[in-house]
Formats: sequence, structure tokens, C-alpha cells
Amino acid sequence: MPKLGMEPIRRAALIDATIAEIGAAGTLDVTVSRIARRAGVSSALAHHYFGGKDDILLAAMRHVLRDYGREVTRRLGRQTAPWARLEAIVEGSFAPSNFRSDVVSAWLNFYVLALSSPEAARLHRVYAGRLRSNLLSALRPLAGDRALALAERAAFLIDGAYLNQGLAPGAPDGEAAARHVLQALGAELSGS
Repeated sequence: MPKLGMEPIRRAALIDATIAEIGAAGTLDVTVSRIARRAGVSSALAHHYFGGKDDILLAAMRHVLRDYGREVTRRLGRQTAPWARLEAIVEGSFAPSNFRSDVVSAWLNFYVLALSSPEAARLHRVYAGRLRSNLLSALRPLAGDRALALAERAAFLIDGAYLNQGLAPGAPDGEAAARHVLQALGAELSGS
């Protein structure tokens, strides 16, 4: 008989283990048994809670996206000036909770999964739409008619920084990544 109240704890452990395994392997080519072992549960229990491997991967990505959204929303909530809102979005994108090696690896592998999984593709569209919407909202008062093009460029820079970090040998530096994106946007806004 399963212990009452353990399901949310075990689900969270399996999600954390999935992110850690993807980070360690650098690929989605991880097994449910490896994920379950890292989480301290049986493979059967992992399948019971999530179904198949793709379901666990999607649950992990939903978790990453929720963390990302909370970080950006928390930072945006304190800002009213357009440039400060833009900084909040960019800095939230590279917050320590979002821009760490295992999560970066999960993001990169999520992009790959989105090529073959309709559900992953849907999650990616939601993420990309929200990012561009937030950027556009912050940029519209600063750039007027150029805001849409700048929001697209900023989103490309953010995603590109994740790709670059995924291929880099060192530890992620979220402050440097945010600084690069903000400097590029500042230069474009000032006409430099």
C-alpha cells in the first residue's frame, strides 16, 4: 500500500532527477530506470506516476517553464518603467534558478524534443509567445514601431545565449548573459 501524501514528494523528486539526468547526460537519451534510481524510487513507480519517458520529460519541462515564469513575473511585479521592465524580463531569463548547467541542458534538449513531440512543440509555442509578448510590452514605449522587431531580436538573443551556454565548457554566468542582451538592446535603442 502506498504511503499517503508521498505522491507529490515522489513526483517532485522524479522531476528533479529527470533534469539532473538530462544535465549529466547532455541528451534526452536517459532511461526511466536511471531517472527513478536518482530519485530513489522504482521504475514501476515512475511509470505509475507519469506513464512513459516522454511524459516524465514533459513534466520536467513544465516544471522548468513554471520556475522560469515565476522568476520573470516576480521581477516584473516590482517594475513600472519600460527599461526596468525589460531588465526584469532579461535578468529573469538568466536568473540562477533558470540559467544553471542542468536546466540549460534540459532547455536545449526540450528544443530537440519539440521537433518531434506535438506536446513539447505546444509548450515551446506558449513559452516563446509569452517571452515575445513580455518583451514587446516593455519595448513598445521605448521603440514604437520598431518594438516588434526588437522583441524578436531580444528573444533570439536570449535563446542564443542558452544555446551558447549549452556548448560552453564553463559554468553559466547569468549576469554576463543578461548584460550582453541588455547592451545589444540599449545600443539598438540609442541608434549606436
